[in-house]
Amino acid sequence: MDGASHAALQGCVASLRSSMQLLDSSINILDAGVSDYPRLSRHFELVSEPSLRTAQQTLLSSLEPELDNLLSRVEVHLDKLARREQSLMAKAELQEGRLSNASRPSGGSGSPAAARGSVGAGEALTEAETRRLMQLRQKKERLSYAVGRLELQSTQRERQLRKSMAAQ
Repeated sequence: MDGASHAALQGCVASLRSSMQLLDSSINILDAGVSDYPRLSRHFELVSEPSLRTAQQTLLSSLEPELDNLLSRVEVHLDKLARREQSLMAKAELQEGRLSNASRPSGGSGSPAAARGSVGAGEALTEAETRRLMQLRQKKERLSYAVGRLELQSTQRERQLRKSMAAQ
């Protein structure tokens, strides 16, 4: 063997030793990093992907009916609140109408003169007849409000019935 090949081989040997030292250092670092692996595997239970998917499906299947139940209860409650809101708004309008009738000045349409004018030109109403006419008008207004409220309830019940029939 000549000197050139000997020098090349010495370079290879030196490079191999350096690689082995690097490999040895890497092994030591890995050993230090995974030395507490048994403790970690106990602390963080490792689960396979199929087991995880099965657990997720089981959890979903147990929660889904309860969530559906809660959502339907919320919808029913919201419907009740909407009906109550509509009822209160109608009641407020009725009260507002009653207040406006009660607060009209004596020359307004609620006065005896206006009541007499609505009967006929030649007929004059007595004060008792005028009061009776006013009572009948108020009764008509109350009944009109009640009819409106009942129609609203009927519409809402029809909607609920259609909803329940669609759900089945």
